[in-house]
Amino acid sequence: MAMDYAKCAKEIYDTLGGRSNLVSAAHCATRLRLVTVDNGRIDMKKLENIDGVKGVFSNNGQLQLIIGTGTVNKVYEEFLKVSGMTAATKEDVKAAAAAQQPVWKRMIKALGDVFVPILPAIVASGLMMGLVEALGKAIPSFAGSDWYGILDLMANTAFTFLPILIAVSATRVFGGNIFLGAVIGMVMIHPSLLNAWTVGSMEASEIPVWELFGFFKIRQVGYQGHVIPVVIAIWLMCRIEKWLHQHVPEMIDLFVTPLCTVLATSFITLGIIGPIFSTAESYVLEFAGWIITVGYGIGAMIMGALYPLTVVCGIHHMYNVIEAGMLSAADGINIWMPVASAANFAQGAACLAVGLKAKNIKTKSVAIPSSLSAALGITEPAIFGVNLRFTKPLVCGMAGGAAGALLASLFHIGATSYGVTGLPGFLITLDYTVQYAVVLVVSAGIAFALTWVFWKEEAEEGASDIREAGGKTEETMTADNSKTEGSESAAAEKVLFAPVAGNVIRREEIPDETFASGVLGDGVGIEPETGEVVAPFDGEISSVTDTCHAVGITGQGEMEVLIHVGVDTVNMKGDGFELFVREGEKVKAGQRLMVFDMEKIRAAGYCTTTAVLLTNSDDFSGFRVVKMGRTEQMEKLFMVE
Repeated sequence: MAMDYAKCAKEIYDTLGGRSNLVSAAHCATRLRLVTVDNGRIDMKKLENIDGVKGVFSNNGQLQLIIGTGTVNKVYEEFLKVSGMTAATKEDVKAAAAAQQPVWKRMIKALGDVFVPILPAIVASGLMMGLVEALGKAIPSFAGSDWYGILDLMANTAFTFLPILIAVSATRVFGGNIFLGAVIGMVMIHPSLLNAWTVGSMEASEIPVWELFGFFKIRQVGYQGHVIPVVIAIWLMCRIEKWLHQHVPEMIDLFVTPLCTVLATSFITLGIIGPIFSTAESYVLEFAGWIITVGYGIGAMIMGALYPLTVVCGIHHMYNVIEAGMLSAADGINIWMPVASAANFAQGAACLAVGLKAKNIKTKSVAIPSSLSAALGITEPAIFGVNLRFTKPLVCGMAGGAAGALLASLFHIGATSYGVTGLPGFLITLDYTVQYAVVLVVSAGIAFALTWVFWKEEAEEGASDIREAGGKTEETMTADNSKTEGSESAAAEKVLFAPVAGNVIRREEIPDETFASGVLGDGVGIEPETGEVVAPFDGEISSVTDTCHAVGITGQGEMEVLIHVGVDTVNMKGDGFELFVREGEKVKAGQRLMVFDMEKIRAAGYCTTTAVLLTNSDDFSGFRVVKMGRTEQMEKLFMVE
């Protein structure tokens, strides 16, 4: 039965509290994105139960309603009619949402936006450092070899020049010229300055200074071991640059603005920002270390318990600043990572207990893959898709994380990188392999056992264990699927071919909780090898995004498919994407729909994994993935009945 778009929009509008509670509204390929005056006035349960709304969550000040491709645009049009609002862009909504957030949350988000994109460089360097160090200890002759020397150089480069990486990333976030930002980063670690790691062993009177204007003194000290002063300096640089662009005549802007920006920022950074905030950062790091070690690990235990709640609140990226600072310090040891790893691994174990104990087929299909994802360090699907939903598993996971974090503190485990937890964490904790293993086993064991004992599936959760699906029960579907296995030519089966060449992964492994949870339909993810998307069957383009990163297509047997390139690539505003079709256009299987620049996506800090989802999979009695691993374009990907 076709959705009544007007009815859906009216019910959403009424449940939100009417026009007085609305600030802004926009939509993307799958979601209605809203900013409200007060989310506390909204009955979230009622909102989730509206026919057509597949899920509701709040993120970065936005209330996002998952509706689906090809449908959300129609609901949005009706929503504008009933609310009397004017259409807004996603950037308008983003700005409105940011303005609604408290200052501290905006600051934490900005820090996350700075440090998350440089994670690949940090992870690569950290893993290499751990491996080189381990080989040096295992093979003494290797430690003095040329191979050790060059590999150690490669491993240390990202940390040696970390201020430059941070400066470039921060400039992108704060909206300045990234090359000017890079210059400021270079100024802060210039070879003419004393290396910050050696200054600690010197007396204050031994440190040379520049005396300017007779009173302005600048210590000739670099900032190799610091991160916060760089972020503050770049924020100031961007403010100066923007002000100059507005006030300098266009004729001389090209020359005057960069010169004045670099000079002013450099003087203020070396003379004021650097000394003040490097000292403040040292206190912050000392405090963080104290929290983890205080009371024989009691502080670490508390943080291990609370860590998942910071993930739920979306403020966990603030730890990247602490971890980066720890790695940049003289000892270069990250003692925060084991605490986070214990917390994440415990949440995965709690999720696994739910998956093994649940009778509900849908719960199992979400929980078990999500637990495996958490074991590899990606916890959002487990936390948002399962544990938070059922509450008790979240609490049991917090208990396991607390116990594991306590042990991690008592064992004094340290890591050589950040951004890696769970099983991959063994690669950056090579000096503590046994202790780290004990931490993970204890965290997982306690979380799993407590969840198994205290979590019980509610009647309504299990009631759909044998459920109707297109007139068939789950048992009948299983029997039917076994009959058709191997007989792909059966007339009842409908086939979707791979629109992208690359590595096919399970839907649950897509690094986006909305796609991974299945609320937008069943399907797969593809880690692309080439930047081209083709039509997976003969059909009609049902929707396109103005940012060109996603396309909906309806085809054989009324299959409605969403092809969404990358995760959070909507933020790129179409940069790096080119669409060759328009809404309503008829297309043939294999016809080029879109091209995208994978390197540009990665450089912007986003994942290229492409979601291929059958958004109306509930309308079919059977769904079967027939291709995993390496695939070429137009190989059979999945089939439905």
